[in-house]
Amino acid sequence: MQRVERNPQDFGRVLSSMCTRPHPAARDAAERFLATNPGDPGTYETVASLERRAVDLLGGVVGLPDVAGYVASGGTEANIQAVRIARNRFETDTRTPNVVVPQHAHFSFWKAADVLGVELRTAPLSDYTANLEAVKEQIDEDTVAVVGVAGSTEYGRVDDIPALADLADDVGALCHVDAAWGGFVLPFTSFDWNFASADIDTMTIDPHKLGQAAVPAGGLLARGPELLDELAIDTPYLESTSQVTLTGTRSGAGVASAVAAMEALWPDGYREQYYESQADAEWLTAKLRARGFDVVPPVLPIVAADMPDRLMDTLRDRGWRLSRTGRDEARVVLMPHVDRAMLREFVDDIDEVFAEFDIGR
Repeated sequence: MQRVERNPQDFGRVLSSMCTRPHPAARDAAERFLATNPGDPGTYETVASLERRAVDLLGGVVGLPDVAGYVASGGTEANIQAVRIARNRFETDTRTPNVVVPQHAHFSFWKAADVLGVELRTAPLSDYTANLEAVKEQIDEDTVAVVGVAGSTEYGRVDDIPALADLADDVGALCHVDAAWGGFVLPFTSFDWNFASADIDTMTIDPHKLGQAAVPAGGLLARGPELLDELAIDTPYLESTSQVTLTGTRSGAGVASAVAAMEALWPDGYREQYYESQADAEWLTAKLRARGFDVVPPVLPIVAADMPDRLMDTLRDRGWRLSRTGRDEARVVLMPHVDRAMLREFVDDIDEVFAEFDIGR
């Protein structure tokens, strides 16, 4: 029988993950609420109250004090649910609903389209963000939602969210923003991306990414509870009468850890971490450029660099957990566990590989 490892893989050389070590308070809270079920709020009243607290805290992050929502399993569930809200809200108006997304939208939207039976229309990008004219061309009277990305998973880019919200409003569609990764750094930038700066309807934001909660702890937020009502089904054998979540039973670990992390870190801790991570992204960019690599400028703390296959393979052999973008660049996500010391070690390994092998830069 295989024994469960006492210590799972550490984060010492993990460069491309969008998850990180939970904050100590989040880890402790997750352990204490592991066996509770916020999917049955009538029975598990304490964790249900914590979930309301989590949503309130997320409302402060995204600029909407009276936000509605719940703690989901992650960005995929939240994005599927946002598409489901849009489809259900307009189901009497169209038999052929479509959702328009920019080309860099997360792959979960393709899952949503498949599961929900809606047409997914993709619009090309311009300088790594949604091309507004291309989005407009894809929209018609059967469009139920227009999606914007606030912190893309490959390059950390932010679409023109107010403009996309206006395009959605022009045809009476909903506007959904996927800020799963970017939501905990964007409050400290000058981008217009949230409920306070654009007429958006729903948003995905994940505490288990840069929010430093334990996995799983995603977030689906809505401008008002009437949008969540589009998801409600009857729950006849529970003390509560209906349920809006996609999953039924959910561990309270994610809920409790999200509250603990945000209470410990919002806003000053997140602000400090963003400034440190962005500085590290710019430091790594300069080091890679000095070694002859083409690097996509880091708008948020993600660095993408064009590296030869042999170098990537050798770095992986040395234990670096490094993924590629769709255009085959090496992708480094400056999560809280990726500090300057780790990056120096990474650059040193690059230099050693160049010295050891005849690899073109």
